[in-house]
Amino acid sequence: MTSARLVRKVGFLVLVAATLSSGRASAQTDFSGEWAGTLHEDLPHRNDALGGGPEIGDYTGLPINQAARLKADSWDASINSLPERQTITAPAAYWARGGGNMRISKVVDEATQRLNAFMIYRAGAGGSTTRMLWMDGRAHPPEYAAHTWQGFSTGTWEGRMLTVQTTHIKAGWIQRNGVPASDRATLTEHIVRHGDCLTIISVVQDPVYLEEPLMRSTSWVLAMNQQLNAVQNQIVDEIAGRPDGYVPHHLPGTNDQLKVFADRFDLPFAATRGGKETTYPEYQLTIKELRARR
Repeated sequence: MTSARLVRKVGFLVLVAATLSSGRASAQTDFSGEWAGTLHEDLPHRNDALGGGPEIGDYTGLPINQAARLKADSWDASINSLPERQTITAPAAYWARGGGNMRISKVVDEATQRLNAFMIYRAGAGGSTTRMLWMDGRAHPPEYAAHTWQGFSTGTWEGRMLTVQTTHIKAGWIQRNGVPASDRATLTEHIVRHGDCLTIISVVQDPVYLEEPLMRSTSWVLAMNQQLNAVQNQIVDEIAGRPDGYVPHHLPGTNDQLKVFADRFDLPFAATRGGKETTYPEYQLTIKELRARR
């Protein structure tokens, strides 16, 4: 952790989760079932139909560094129309925020009936994916092992709360407007079930693009009669006439959309640029100072 304030912030979230999941140290929770996303958290960013998705240049609340800022400024949404990117689903660093409903199934040893893993199938507008949370004590692969979109995840019980550590994640994103996550990012998740509600507190750490760990909570509700089907994808040429090898992008300093978000909400441009200092309540005082200078 990089500051006393960050320690307090992580500690509070985990304390809440531990309180909700309080019980004997040996207790475990059955997370299996069909779950529907609530979209209570960051609705405009997560639902294109209701909120339009995150706006270009909106990095508020993200503890990103200058490298991440430069990469996000250079991002062009048209990159998702490239054939090799059309079927990419939410990578692990953004997995819980990606929308869509999910099924959690227990994978048990046939002979002993001991829990080996939780298997999570999630289906959304962008496609479907299956993620394994290994519970059998296996070690993570060596550093040179292949990285995947969902990474390699192992879980341990802390009372009735499941803590999941994920490594070996492909480079992806933490927000769908170009804010990146590197292939050195790791993910810690605290999964809590409270009745028919399921909450995941996720902590992304990335030495390449983040100044501090990024913490978010995401919730689902039990959906007993939910039917999840496979999502069919078809790769097509969405935009004709592009030269071979072209990758949509903005060269540094050429993206003229970066200030639109700030202007729309009457925010100082600096307040939309992210950074660890912008994630704390006292940054409101800085915003007042920036406005006074205009």
